[in-house]
Amino acid sequence: MPASGDPRPCSIADALAIVGEKYSLLVLREVCLGNGRFDRLVRNIGAPRDVLAARLKRLVDAGVLRKHVYSERPRRFEYRPTQAGLELEPVLMTLMAWGDRHLRKDDDRPMVIEHICGNELVPTVTCTACGGEVCHEDLMAHPQAPGWSVTGPTAAARSPLDGAGG
Repeated sequence: MPASGDPRPCSIADALAIVGEKYSLLVLREVCLGNGRFDRLVRNIGAPRDVLAARLKRLVDAGVLRKHVYSERPRRFEYRPTQAGLELEPVLMTLMAWGDRHLRKDDDRPMVIEHICGNELVPTVTCTACGGEVCHEDLMAHPQAPGWSVTGPTAAARSPLDGAGG
């Protein structure tokens, strides 16, 4: 049962602990575009060098990126996505499409991604079981963490300080 004040156990929060820091998703964007060298990352992201170095270390330590030696003298590295990093690419594409729809005009998009079929990529989330496109109205959450319901801690998990007591 959750202790009073403990946040909801959540895989979104866990993922954001790795990729939610400022510049982390932009690092992943650039690496997925093939720009994994430090100087290119600095130029294309605009992050301070020390901050960028910290983000790269965190993403490597988390298994999202890996370092690859491209020069022995001097020893230099470029960053490449791991399988875990590549699995975040659809998240980036979906986030980009959301930004295009809600933050830009149709003629003001900074990048278009083309699918191998030759058409512009329009990412959608689909159910692997039925193939249907996912929409909010078709979803139902089933919390699996002990002591939690959709609305928060269950009555048995709340302390008197939470308002469950007399």
